[in-house]
Parts: sequence; C-alpha cells; structure tokens
Amino acid sequence: MQKRIEQVREKCRAAGVDAFLVLRPENRYYLTGFTGTAGAVVITPQEVYFLADFRYFEQAQQQCPHCRVILFKDSLFDALAELLPARGVTGLGCEDDFLTYRQYTSLQEKLNGVTLTPLHGVVEKIRQVKDATEIERLARAVALADRAFTYICSFLRPGRTEKETALELEFYMRRQGASGTAFETIMASGPRGAMPHGTATDRVLQPGDLLTIDFGCRLDGYNSDTTRTVIIGRSPDPRQQEIYRIVLEAQKAGIQAVKAGVKASEVDRAAREIIEGYGYGDNFGHGTGHGVGLAIHEEPSLSRRDETVLEPGMVVTVEPGVYLPGWGGVRIEDMVVVEEAGCRILTRAPKEQLIVCG
Repeated sequence: MQKRIEQVREKCRAAGVDAFLVLRPENRYYLTGFTGTAGAVVITPQEVYFLADFRYFEQAQQQCPHCRVILFKDSLFDALAELLPARGVTGLGCEDDFLTYRQYTSLQEKLNGVTLTPLHGVVEKIRQVKDATEIERLARAVALADRAFTYICSFLRPGRTEKETALELEFYMRRQGASGTAFETIMASGPRGAMPHGTATDRVLQPGDLLTIDFGCRLDGYNSDTTRTVIIGRSPDPRQQEIYRIVLEAQKAGIQAVKAGVKASEVDRAAREIIEGYGYGDNFGHGTGHGVGLAIHEEPSLSRRDETVLEPGMVVTVEPGVYLPGWGGVRIEDMVVVEEAGCRILTRAPKEQLIVCG
C-alpha cells in the first residue's frame, strides 16, 4: 500500500496539487484495502485520511490501519471543507472521470480557499501494472472461469435457452466461491452471435447454432474475462469452421505480439491484419483487447488509437472476432500477463477447435 501511496504523491507533486481525493471504489480499495461501498480517501504529503460515515466507520478502522479514519455525520463535502484547510491544503486533485459535474461544482463551492483540480488517470495509470499478489488473484479468477467453461459445456444442449444457460454458468461460479460475475454474461446464439455484446435472451438453442459465451467472475476483488465460441448439437459446417479458424489465427497472432516494449496499438494491428487479409476487416469493429484487474475494463486498450507501451505485469485480454449479420459470429478471448520476452497465457479453456456441445 505504501508504495502505491507514494506513487500518488509523486503524481500530485508533478501536477502542482497538495493532496488528492479518491472516490472511485476500485481506486479506494487499491490504496486502502477498504471493501465497503462508500467513503473517501484524501492523500496529503504527510497523511492518508479515510472519511467514513456511521455505516462504515468501524469497518474502515479495521481494514485501513495505515489511514487516519475520520467519522463524518452529515455531508462528506462539508467534512472535506473542514479537514483540508486545517491541514494546509490549498490545491486538491480529484478524479476527472468520476465526479459528476454537479458534485464537482458543489464541492468547489464548499472548499473555500482550496482549488479543486480534475486530474486524469492518477491511480488508474498505477493500477495498469500488477504486482505478484494481484497477478495471483487474477490467475485464480481465470482458473475458476476455466472450470466454469468445462461445466457449462456439459450443460449445453439443444432446447436450452440462452437465459437458463447464463444463469447456470453464473450459479456455478458463485457456488465455487466467486463473489459475483465480472459483468453481465454475454450469451449470443445463432444469428444473435453477430452482436458482440448480445446478452442472454429467451432464444432456444438449435442444433447447428454457434454460441458465443463471454463471461467472467470476481474473486478476491479481481476479475476474469473469457470468451469461447462453441457449436450446439452437431459438427460445424465448412463456413463455421472457416470463420472459427480465421478468428483463432488472429487471436494467436495478437497473443504472439504481446510483450514488453510493444505498443498496445501494435497488438491490435497484428490481430486485425489477419482478419483483414481474409476479407473480413469490416466485420471486426471493436478493439482487440483491454486491461483487466479490479475493474473489468482497465487501461491499456489494445486498440488502433492506444499508443501505451506495454510493461511487464500488465494483464490484458486478446479477443478478436468476426460478426456477420444474419449469420452469427465468432470471438475467442484469453487473458495474458505481459512479460519481457512475450506473455504468459492465464486462460486454459480449450480453443483449438470448435467444441460440439450436446
């Protein structure tokens, strides 16, 4: 924790502010270990303050031994207006993409004599590179998802609906210890597979349907994100095999491109060029991947526009796809850890060929 706090202080000094206000839940947990759903962290050059209301005061005292925990009774912003000037703070940084405009203006009005400065990515940039403990937790979340995929393949058969399959998958992960799903499960069958984010419906699975399953779980605060495409009830036809093979080739090319020193955009290009080479470039309209950690979508983004240079310890997904309206789609996604000479694949769910389920 202390190393993370010092990194935030360095960023504050570079931005010319005395202190930094943290309200985003993932950032709050990252810097304090607090698992509750409300509270504010203020990092000054000398202290770390945790402001909690009655509901979370005792919990904050237990979980945040390195913080000075302050109980506020009515208004958090009033408590900040009292705390900061008394600690000599004249410039306060805040998370520019978390505070609403109304919150920002209200807080600035109350902070008499303290300038509120929106700053971008102060904690998020630090969170991009995971330490050994974080990678171990992510690996455990991925391993649980791998087991869930094996289980759901045995559950799938013609006649099941997308919704009941998604529910069964989620129940399995919860029964195995997950605190919840990482996001709403994507379960898109048949022609619905052309929708990259097609969440589950009452559609009944038919023999010959391709089924894209994009899912993950949250375990010890960290998330997993896996996508596999399977086929229901019978062997794939030649076109299904062809599209699957193209996506798998692109996904492997993306994984091969991941290593320290490479730009995020270069990984996207490696996967995208494969799909474009087969004439399906217009059918791959999203980025190749994204960071994963305390949030399901973190920086960096493996996209055309992201010039972030990958560093050891970053954990990203590689998930190209091809989506054909009226026909369906294929996406394959693994989570990988960036290393000096390449990457380590965390996801172990099988992908080398279309699995026939049911």
